[in-house]
Amino acid sequence: MSETDIGTPTTGVSDLGLPPVLPRHRTRRLNVGGVPVGGGAPISVQTMTTTRTADIDATLQQIAAVTAAGCDIVRVAVPTTEDAAALPALVARSPLPVIADIHFQPRYVFAAIDAGCAAVRVNPGNIKQFDDRVGEIAKAAGAAGIPIRVGVNAGSLDPRVLAEHGSATAAALVDSALREAALFEEHGFTDLKIAVKHHDPRTMIAANRLLAQRCDYPLHLGVTEAGPMFQGTIKSAVAFAVLLGEGIGDTIRVSISAPPVDQVKAGCHILQSLGLRPRKLEIVSCPGCGRVQVDIHRLAGQVEAAFEGFPHPLRVAVMGCVVNGPGEAREADLGVSSGNGKGQIFVRGKVIRTVPEHLIVETLVAEAMALTAEPEDTPAEGIS
Repeated sequence: MSETDIGTPTTGVSDLGLPPVLPRHRTRRLNVGGVPVGGGAPISVQTMTTTRTADIDATLQQIAAVTAAGCDIVRVAVPTTEDAAALPALVARSPLPVIADIHFQPRYVFAAIDAGCAAVRVNPGNIKQFDDRVGEIAKAAGAAGIPIRVGVNAGSLDPRVLAEHGSATAAALVDSALREAALFEEHGFTDLKIAVKHHDPRTMIAANRLLAQRCDYPLHLGVTEAGPMFQGTIKSAVAFAVLLGEGIGDTIRVSISAPPVDQVKAGCHILQSLGLRPRKLEIVSCPGCGRVQVDIHRLAGQVEAAFEGFPHPLRVAVMGCVVNGPGEAREADLGVSSGNGKGQIFVRGKVIRTVPEHLIVETLVAEAMALTAEPEDTPAEGIS
């Protein structure tokens, strides 16, 4: 349910000695299956399963994987009767709040509510006779205490709005979203979250800025159909950094053409980079140049693979020459400055040994384990 106390906006990264992000846009707070969204709550990371929802075991396995990657809320597609029938079992066994994603058939909205889903996502632009069913949906969701996300995408904009604006502009996305929100408001239902998505980060940014000026509903951010992993992650990071830096946004999804686990990892890294989620393992590595005497790309990849899933918030520097290498390694909790077939290993700013190149990775892992096993673990000066 919405809370009358919309919370105190947070200022982000000031505890790191850095300039704070702008105060958070003040929004209502929703409870999505125990995860607070809006009202100054921590920004949550979402993804969507790619399995057939009716395949309960496969879907739960994917949900378990994204949970381990740091996901907060998961969405499942409900395009068929079989998918709707699977919802009660999924909700009962999922470690994450489950949002049902509904298109075309309003009857699945009621099935999701009856199944106890944490929330329902609807796209009014492609639900048949949606306007005529809003009252029933609002009544059922209100009785169950389930929020509804109004999701407007450039690719499935309400035809009436598209005709008025001529194309999926930022103003068109916002007008469509607020028009549908108003339909729920007419029935006294305001437990709403809104998303306006576009494949162009500039349009998506403009739409969310405009939406933040015109409502206080929590906003879900996403660059929809962002593209393959490399391109899509960059587009998403650019858009999120701009909006979150302005205090706009309460929950995110990185909509890249990659497995859900990778979407979650990308989202978590973006929030960590902005100081909006506690830092976990961070690898600092140089891009390489003519001075480098080691295959730094291969070495960085090996270190990244060796530390996959490492649970402690360490900064590990993997450097390839004597120009910036020693300095970066000293600033990290743990690091290596490589060259000429060997590497100097740094722990908390001090060189502890020099090892042959083929022992660098295993030495870093061993030192990381020893470092995090120490009581009262204190990072190097300047590291938070």
